[in-house]
Amino acid sequence: MGNKNINQNVKSVGIVGDGDDRMKWGRHICHWMDKLDQELEPPKEFRLSRSRIMYIEAKSEGLEGPAVIGRVYFSKSGKTFYYKGLKFQSLKGAGFKANYFEIESGDHFWISGPRKDRNDRLYGGNSGVEIDNDVLDEYLALVG
Repeated sequence: MGNKNINQNVKSVGIVGDGDDRMKWGRHICHWMDKLDQELEPPKEFRLSRSRIMYIEAKSEGLEGPAVIGRVYFSKSGKTFYYKGLKFQSLKGAGFKANYFEIESGDHFWISGPRKDRNDRLYGGNSGVEIDNDVLDEYLALVG
């Protein structure tokens, strides 16, 4: 797996997203979690200069869903961004507790920059949020 779970004190790092976690989420979430498990190299046309570390939380099954902090790549226009084979576009204010949708499935997500206080979830906290290995050091420097 390519994601790490990190607690608020940044003392313990462990792998999450096993079968037990997936049992509590619906069909759409399992599709998303399977995408997270993939170790995909970004296409060559993606540039680091058009990328950013973002907080991504699935909202299709309720107010709190599985969440990850990882690097997203923006299209030239900036209207679409990509994360591990998924394409996202804005709901333009039409979502309930969500601001983006995944183009292929139509599932809703809350996507934002990670917060320095690590309270990324809508109702606070950072419990169960996975952090991609490739951004862990940069994320820890960002949140200080």
